[in-house]
Amino acid sequence: MKRIRQYSLIFLLLWLTAAAQAAPGKLVGERDYDLPDWFKFSFLELQDDIREASQADKHVMLFMHIDRCPYCTALIEENFRKGSNYDYTRKHFDVIALNIRGDREIAWDKNTAYTEKSLAKKFGIFATPTVLFLNGKGELVYKMHGYRKPPAFAHVLHYVAEKQYKKMTLADYVRRQNETRYTFRSHPQFVSMTDFSRYQGPMAVLFEDKSCAECDEFHREVLMHKSVMEELKPFKLVRLDAYATTPIVDNNGKPTTPMDWAKSLKLDYRPGMVLFDKGKEITRADGRLYHFHFKEMLRYVSTGAYRQYASYIDYLGPRQKQLLQSGVTIDVSK
Repeated sequence: MKRIRQYSLIFLLLWLTAAAQAAPGKLVGERDYDLPDWFKFSFLELQDDIREASQADKHVMLFMHIDRCPYCTALIEENFRKGSNYDYTRKHFDVIALNIRGDREIAWDKNTAYTEKSLAKKFGIFATPTVLFLNGKGELVYKMHGYRKPPAFAHVLHYVAEKQYKKMTLADYVRRQNETRYTFRSHPQFVSMTDFSRYQGPMAVLFEDKSCAECDEFHREVLMHKSVMEELKPFKLVRLDAYATTPIVDNNGKPTTPMDWAKSLKLDYRPGMVLFDKGKEITRADGRLYHFHFKEMLRYVSTGAYRQYASYIDYLGPRQKQLLQSGVTIDVSK
């Protein structure tokens, strides 16, 4: 009888262990949110919206979002409900919210109509929030990828409202403010490189500058995160001052400078990171990412998953499912 009890106890322990191993992980950090009630109620006859905005000396802002998006939640709570950008946005923009997975029909002009999701596809929008700014002619004058903290978002708002897009890039506009917000930080995995055409392995090139409103926090909360540092190991990690005019050679073998390379890459967000492999750009982080999404973007490149999946977003769904099934809890909120 004693031996039977022992066997029963062993069996129970083995069963509990197997059950624990089989327990799926959890996805945490997503949040429900309501759109601000001052956003424009639109019949989605976009030419009417553009005309009304133009008559009020405003731009149309299309806020492209999805449900339970932590980045959308942060942008809304920090900029559209309170803070220094709240009044400025209401004064200078008519904001229309569109769900990139939605089926509402948008009359873009007299001859063209899109659903919300087909409009997102037209503009290559796969991540949220993405903000499209339209002028009085209905032309796209700036596309903002991803969440940005209020100081960085303020740069975008003023750049568009002042119509500086007619004269210069956003990066040049920010530079002319002559703000010093950031002192360059070190990182144990930074390496020096001046000829980027010589290295054919995974390479991460980080562009920062002294005006960067988000670089300190990016280093503290993302770049120094244990899981991110682990995923960075296969990479050559290089940091460049995006204001620098020192000679370098880009990935295509062209003599240039960090400033001109950032311009040719059309990279105006700081900190902005471009990921290369085999000498070619694979993807980039040109909006704020929390550590989970950032580390998975690194893995998408370093493992060669980009050969199987056409985009990082295509890769992320199956990868997230795989992690959850293996018992990993994913926090997408920090």
